[in-house]
Amino acid sequence: MFHPLHRLGRALARYLSKPRVGDMHFGTSRYDMLEASLQPADVLLVDGSSRIGTAIKYVTQSSWSHAALYVGDALHDRFPALGAHVLIEADVVEGVRALPLEAYRGAHTRICRPVGLHAGEIEQVIEHAARRLGQLYDMRNVIDLMRYLLPTPPVPGRWRRRLLALGSGEPTRAICSSLIAAAFQSVRYPILPMLERDYRQLRGAQRARREILHIRSSRLFTPRDFDISPYFRIIKPMIERGFNPHHLNWATLTPDDLVPADASPSTGSAQASG
Repeated sequence: MFHPLHRLGRALARYLSKPRVGDMHFGTSRYDMLEASLQPADVLLVDGSSRIGTAIKYVTQSSWSHAALYVGDALHDRFPALGAHVLIEADVVEGVRALPLEAYRGAHTRICRPVGLHAGEIEQVIEHAARRLGQLYDMRNVIDLMRYLLPTPPVPGRWRRRLLALGSGEPTRAICSSLIAAAFQSVRYPILPMLERDYRQLRGAQRARREILHIRSSRLFTPRDFDISPYFRIIKPMIERGFNPHHLNWATLTPDDLVPADASPSTGSAQASG
């Protein structure tokens, strides 16, 4: 029998995971291009529209509210129904799970690719994440979820990321990128940069340095960290599939096309002459 706080936590998590009406951002690449461009161990960032996603984007000052690890067909023997294009992600309601890439069809996404990993290291990254499939999160720590009831928490900018570290941290790990960061750290692949010794002497940068070290030591990573990381290459499917600007078919506009449909002829002439 579930603890009352557990039931409350699950109900709150489901509410926070529901998409916000009118807040969907559509993908800028066709799904078939996204599917063809992904490689195992790529990190797929998602611009989510849920209530919790809106808060995460505000807290991290980023377009990305979610991250998933692309594993291709590595889990086919365990989950044949998912197909050959599979992601591993940590979900606030379901915990760590595998799901088909199809789940994010039409979403605004970004591919972040690690560079220089050997095939064995890629397998180890995937296996590290796969071993955590099925892990659930203790929803009795309701305070970890209540912070996301406000899509724009009224806290100073320098404290926003630390807002993710409140409470026990269990639901926090369900919605941030620590699962993926830990997988890369298992093969000693960096995400945030190490700071040079001279950099430490800059007074204005000391606070930023402390923040970076705090994130690294607590594994409190966010989707934005993969985007700004100097160690991940940004892959754009349109360019990867051989984009050529000379093959575009541009529409030819006439002066009448520039006049609003409800504008009178006199108004249109005045606008055209301006």
